[in-house]
Amino acid sequence: MRRVSVMLVFMVAAMGIVAPTQARAEGFVSPWLGVNFGHDPAEGRAAFGAGAGYMGAGIFGAEFDFGYSPKFFGTENDFGNNNVMTAMGNIIIGIPIGGTSGGGVRPYVTGGIGLIRTDINGIFDDDSISNNDFGFNLGAGLMGFFNDHFGMRGDVRYFRNANDNEDDDELDLELGGFDFWRAYLGLVIR
Repeated sequence: MRRVSVMLVFMVAAMGIVAPTQARAEGFVSPWLGVNFGHDPAEGRAAFGAGAGYMGAGIFGAEFDFGYSPKFFGTENDFGNNNVMTAMGNIIIGIPIGGTSGGGVRPYVTGGIGLIRTDINGIFDDDSISNNDFGFNLGAGLMGFFNDHFGMRGDVRYFRNANDNEDDDELDLELGGFDFWRAYLGLVIR
């Protein structure tokens, strides 16, 4: 009887070790401030925005990122009233070092597709030039958490537009000529 009890305790302990643990989703919101660079008109121009998303208990997640860059092409005297807006849906792949709760860091890579909107008003009297282009972004960054709810995030991303230059009923996307980099730092609230 004693041998059966020992075997039963051993089997229950082994099942507890190999049993799956409860998955935790990790939602977050991240307001940020950044700078655009790598394209002469945008050299050192300020940007701000926010991201919201989630990371599963593993390494995959998704986010929506919104960015706004006033005076992207230069001052109002040079280029009128101008700005660039980005709205991207991204996939994130990141490894949680230190777990998904409490302090820790998560290096990640990200990429996605969405809208790149350029807007220039007043450069030629009252004319305005606005473009809504399909675009994509690719980047990498690091989230570092101080506790369960707050941390910091740093990120560098490449943005590029794509156009359908043919007047037919088919979608034939080609890389556009508008591209830039953005680096930013932000708060992460999870």
